[in-house]
Amino acid sequence: MATGIQDVYPPRWADEGDAIGLIVGEPESRVERALFAVDPVSAVVEEAIAYDADLLIAHHPLLYRAVTSVAADRPKGRVIHELIRHGIGLYVAHTNADSPARGVSESMAFALGLSTLRPLVAHQADPLDKIVTFVPRDDAQRVVDALANAGAGAIGDYDRCAYLSDGRGTFRPGERADPTVGRPGQVEQVDETRVEMVLPRARREAVLQALRSSHPYEEPAFDLLELAGWDADRGAGRLGELAQPVTLRDFAHQVADALPATAVGARVSGDLDRLVRRVAVVAGAGDFLLDEARSSGVDVYVTSDLRHHPASEFREYDGAPALIDVPHWAAEWTWLPAARHTLNESWAAQDWSITSGVSRICTDPWNYRAASGAAPGKAILPMTRSLP
Repeated sequence: MATGIQDVYPPRWADEGDAIGLIVGEPESRVERALFAVDPVSAVVEEAIAYDADLLIAHHPLLYRAVTSVAADRPKGRVIHELIRHGIGLYVAHTNADSPARGVSESMAFALGLSTLRPLVAHQADPLDKIVTFVPRDDAQRVVDALANAGAGAIGDYDRCAYLSDGRGTFRPGERADPTVGRPGQVEQVDETRVEMVLPRARREAVLQALRSSHPYEEPAFDLLELAGWDADRGAGRLGELAQPVTLRDFAHQVADALPATAVGARVSGDLDRLVRRVAVVAGAGDFLLDEARSSGVDVYVTSDLRHHPASEFREYDGAPALIDVPHWAAEWTWLPAARHTLNESWAAQDWSITSGVSRICTDPWNYRAASGAAPGKAILPMTRSLP
């Protein structure tokens, strides 16, 4: 099961040091029921127990930092003990689920009604190499098979992709050589096939080993080329457009209505009557991308956890986008149905029969908002007594 999740949300896409993967549970345990949630907290564990889940798939890590105790009288320890007691595993997909298609930010963008999506900050695609080798024609298909089995030749939804071209190779074996074709000291010419295949750079050593093992020549000739990088369809945040321009006021209500209900709702910064259409979103904390949102030319930036000073400075720029700040939990909850759908497809393709559900418990830490009564855009200080 863990391997199946990693195929969709590879650990290499996670930020360095992120606490992802299988956190609690036996790797070989059978899974028949899985529950998706944002936060692995006690209330969600109780929900997983009631759901009779074998696995809890959470977005947020249980252990962000090193701990010295998991005693059951502490919140984190209590979660771990309850999971183990009821035979429930915990798997975390955090920053490795933020950037891909159908990932966290893209799920939020779809929930808000955006289209023509692309990353706000594109990530580089996984680096690729290309291997070129020269093989006697009768052996070409066998070598292609070996390289493909080692990880070469995968392009999108296709595998064992190779370009083959025929030619003639010439060489002269040295006196101490043990040639497959020809004799030492004599010039030879052989009908050969040029084989070209791409491979993930991470599979370089495995592919080279496969080449040496499968090639009939004692010293196979080959070129190994590092291909130029390009932007992938994954990355931080998403840019998109609304079908029609709307006022910031109406869009803010649209955002609040599209996300699961919370006590906080949506905070707005900007001219409520301005028209907005181009939108940037980052599900979760997004003030680290304020500059990128401003330079992208969008009309409004929707994210969470905006701090006072970065937001205040952002507002001072001429032509800066409006800001909409939504609860962190609500923004990232939109990923749960998408993750469930994506993994259900993956599990079905492997003939795994797994029942899955999405947590309905609100784990936003804020459960009440006391309105100040201030008029929009006005700062009213209650002066009930004189200042000292």
